[in-house]
Amino acid sequence: MRRWIILLAFLWGVHGSLCGQGVTDQEIDAKTRRGIDLVYNLEFEKAEQEFGELIRLRPRDPAGHFFHAMVQWWRIIINVDSEEYDDRFMDSLEVVIDLCDELLEQNENDVHALFFKGGSIGFQGRLKFHRNDYLGAANAGRKALPIVQDASTLDPENYDVLLGSGIYNYYAEVIPNQYPFLKPLLLFLPAGDRKKGIEQLTAAAEKGKYASVETSYFLMQIYYAYEKDYAKALALAERLHQRYPGNILFHKYLGRVYVSLSNRSMVQKTFGEIATRVYKSQRGYNSAAEREAVYHLGLCDMNIKEYDSALRHFFRCDELSRQLDTREPSGFMVMTNLKIGMIYDVLSKRELAVRQYQKVLDMKEYLNSYKQAEEFMKKPFMQ
Repeated sequence: MRRWIILLAFLWGVHGSLCGQGVTDQEIDAKTRRGIDLVYNLEFEKAEQEFGELIRLRPRDPAGHFFHAMVQWWRIIINVDSEEYDDRFMDSLEVVIDLCDELLEQNENDVHALFFKGGSIGFQGRLKFHRNDYLGAANAGRKALPIVQDASTLDPENYDVLLGSGIYNYYAEVIPNQYPFLKPLLLFLPAGDRKKGIEQLTAAAEKGKYASVETSYFLMQIYYAYEKDYAKALALAERLHQRYPGNILFHKYLGRVYVSLSNRSMVQKTFGEIATRVYKSQRGYNSAAEREAVYHLGLCDMNIKEYDSALRHFFRCDELSRQLDTREPSGFMVMTNLKIGMIYDVLSKRELAVRQYQKVLDMKEYLNSYKQAEEFMKKPFMQ
């Protein structure tokens, strides 16, 4: 009898471990939300501890594994030119997909599993798009869309699911117009619906349980880059930066929106803060962030005719570009050299100005850089 009691106690202990040792859904939810907040504030080690605990408590639940993978995702996108975390991220998502498939074999209508499987495939597609694997990204979208649609049909009150549907609907209509060379890849995919996509993303941002912040980030980018609705972009950027002041991406978008709104004082304030955080080596505030900051600070100085200060900023931007642009000159390098030439013209240093314009003509064209350089070669720039 004693042996049976010991055996039963052991088996109960194993069962308790697999089921989360009696932890409640409310406790799991609170831990998940804490972890998510830590990720967005770039406190990755603390986030990994939270999600690692979720995995320990419920090892067969894909949720903990998915959010743990999101730590790697944010490590990637705050320094998107580095591929250091790519393999780890993709492998982590494969674990999530396998766990979801196990659940779906038991119940093909498991909304929890459908959500995390669709989300995992979608994030794989996002990384492939960043790595210029457009065919792979399109294929991931093709696989993920019916999964998230099934989840939405089964649980119409699950607003998190609308993130995937909204992203697809918006970009499936917008991307072919923005990037015509991608049209052939989308021929066999369902048509998008830009308006519906925005509606779905808005609902997910306002009512989503776990995806609210990620959706708000998407909406901010959409309003800024594609819709050119800077008032809405600003509202989202301010909200995100206020909630997660340590997030460099939210911080940079706040500055970019102020640039688009021609709010010089806030541009100086925001990018000045970014530059200061770079010098303090705050996580995410890297050389790329410094380059963007000093470029915009240089433009502000140039516009108020503080030419010495503008040149210092542009020289630093050019220096950083030569470190960062390993493949070809970036837009920052092109426009910085053009602006330096323009300042030299204003300062009556014509020979130096012409050298700068020639540098621009020797680089890959960015926007209308050739036209401006050729124009100022013929006739000095005057502010």
